Parts: sequence; C-alpha cells; structure tokens
Amino acid sequence: MSWQTYGLDREAQKLVLEAKILDPDSLNQAYKMRMAVAYGLERFWGEHLRLQDDRDKKANNKSLFWKHTWNSLVEIMAKAGVSIPNDDVDAKNASAVKVMAAKLWDLEMEDQRVAIAVLTQLCDSVVWWTQRYKKK
Repeated sequence: MSWQTYGLDREAQKLVLEAKILDPDSLNQAYKMRMAVAYGLERFWGEHLRLQDDRDKKANNKSLFWKHTWNSLVEIMAKAGVSIPNDDVDAKNASAVKVMAAKLWDLEMEDQRVAIAVLTQLCDSVVWWTQRYKKK
C-alpha cells in the first residue's frame, strides 16, 4: 500500500479561502479547530452547532467554517473507504444532536483513530494557510 495524501493541503487552502471571503475574522477559528481535535470527533463536529446563532452573522460564518471543515473530513475519509456520519442537525434539536453524537461514538475504534489523524493533519494545514492569508 502506498502513501496517499488525499489532497489535504489543497482542501485546507480551499477552506481558508472560502472562510476569508465569508468573513476574514472567522479565520481565527482555525487555531480553535486544531485544539479541538484532541477532544475527539464528537466535540469537533458539535462545535459548529454551538456557534449557530440566527441573530449573529459573524457567529454563523464561524459556524460555517467549522461545518465546511467537517464536511471536508467526511469526503476525505470516504475516499479512504471510511464512512463518517454527517447528519444535518439543527442545534435546537437536542434529540437529533444526541443521535448524531452516538453515531460518532459508535464508530469502530480504528476508524476513529484514522479520522482523528486525518483531521489533525487537515487542521494543521488550515492553520498554515490561515497564517498566509490573514492580514497583519
């Protein structure tokens, strides 16, 4: 089996450029994303819900950055043959949040480890691109 990068760096650049267009301030989330990886898939996935706010466009832009990063992870892992749950959940629907979190907890341990390793690399690349595109 040969090494496969799955285009993580290219995907990270795309995510950062999209976030910069939506709201340059949302790029500050990149560092928080990288820190959140250590807490597991469930917490990383759920962070976009915490930032959802119908009254605050800036918070919603931050939420979108997290959600787009999660969606990218799901797509990358699918290329690797690992299916990661990705239900579309509203933060106000506690039972749907609970179901989605349970799906993430129920992933095979090996799949969780691989997904966290890939997410770590993806977030490292997001941080790197963020540093290149942020205004000084």
